Amino acid sequence: MELIKITDRSSAVTTFNKPMRYNPWPHFLVIIEDIILASNKARAYFGLVGYHFHPDDITRHLGIEPTSINADGAQSGLDKPVISSWEFSTDTITSDDEEIDIYKLIDDEILKKIEPAKDKIIEVCKSHNLSPRISVELELSVDKDESCPDVGFGSRVTKFCAEIGAFINVDYKLSERI
Repeated sequence: MELIKITDRSSAVTTFNKPMRYNPWPHFLVIIEDIILASNKARAYFGLVGYHFHPDDITRHLGIEPTSINADGAQSGLDKPVISSWEFSTDTITSDDEEIDIYKLIDDEILKKIEPAKDKIIEVCKSHNLSPRISVELELSVDKDESCPDVGFGSRVTKFCAEIGAFINVDYKLSERI
């Protein structure tokens, strides 16, 4: 009997798309399920969003280098306003690499770096009419054996958000099969 390693569904289809005496698919699907399910993914970010501002002005004022910006609103007219954004983000982490802990992610990666600029954030939000936010983006695995990430916000985060007038946003979606 020949043993064949299946690495994905397409190789299984090409390997076993031959006439056989019995249907092997029920046996292979168990193996393939382990291969094609995605892990949990998460990232958190602090963002400033508004109309008619240039993110480089915010960077100069705060003294914090953003991880991404969108300056579309800086050139938009008053008749059709477009949103600009300034974002300070964590890297996207997966449950393959480490356990996803949103409490720790926001405290260690976001708050420790932006909290010293709290007064400047308040000033720039007032002067540019910006909406501050702390956001979490989750992509949840459909694998029933995958643990759910811890999502929550400690008192330090909620106090900081209250002081600067920020809101907290959690976006999630279910992962697709790979």
